[in-house]
Amino acid sequence: MNDSKMPAQSAPVLECRDIKKVFNDGQLNVEVLRGANLAVKPSEMIGILGVSGAGKSTFLHILGGLDKPSSGEVLVAGQNVNELSTVKKGLLRNQYLGFIYQFHHLLAEFNAVENVSMPLLIRGLSQKDAKEKARAILEKVGLGNRQQHRIGELSGGERQRVAIGRALVTNPVCVLADEPTGNLDKKTARQVFELMLELNQSLKTSFVIVTHDLSFAEKMDRTMALENGTLVNSD
Repeated sequence: MNDSKMPAQSAPVLECRDIKKVFNDGQLNVEVLRGANLAVKPSEMIGILGVSGAGKSTFLHILGGLDKPSSGEVLVAGQNVNELSTVKKGLLRNQYLGFIYQFHHLLAEFNAVENVSMPLLIRGLSQKDAKEKARAILEKVGLGNRQQHRIGELSGGERQRVAIGRALVTNPVCVLADEPTGNLDKKTARQVFELMLELNQSLKTSFVIVTHDLSFAEKMDRTMALENGTLVNSD
């Protein structure tokens, strides 16, 4: 990881303070988040649990600057996301954050290397440098021999490994993962989760992972539950 991007070691890489989110549904105001607080330490792996409809995905989107809270603050590497323009938010995400979803959202017309290269090309790297970095991260996620395969030629587990590579290729300080194993069979899900644990330790990247799987949550540094719009420690 590029240490020049990191805030002071004692400072959170990602933090939210008193996040509230209200959706307007006709004449109804639906309060999804009611003052959520979270501080993610460097290299920390945090699990977020909660029943369906609790607002976990909404919370993750707010953390990543993809959605705006009704009130409260989100700080990424010390920068207040709410104070940034749309363009600057995009640049901040590209520089500091990675995203992994339940459905990989890869581009079917491109191969694995090209998909993983995309965030670096957006950043302005040359195709040569972007592909070199993409190949290196695909080696790390165990796809050294599948780099030229198009997405339709890969298994579900391999596609999610490509998605993990895409999230990590920019050396983010934190990866936000929304049910990253939810669309996989049990064996493949375990392999993908173990890969994320390994990369967390080897790359020192923080992870915030929304999951329903308690066996995965138990292996993380810390687990929180989203209950009644707030985050509480999960025993």
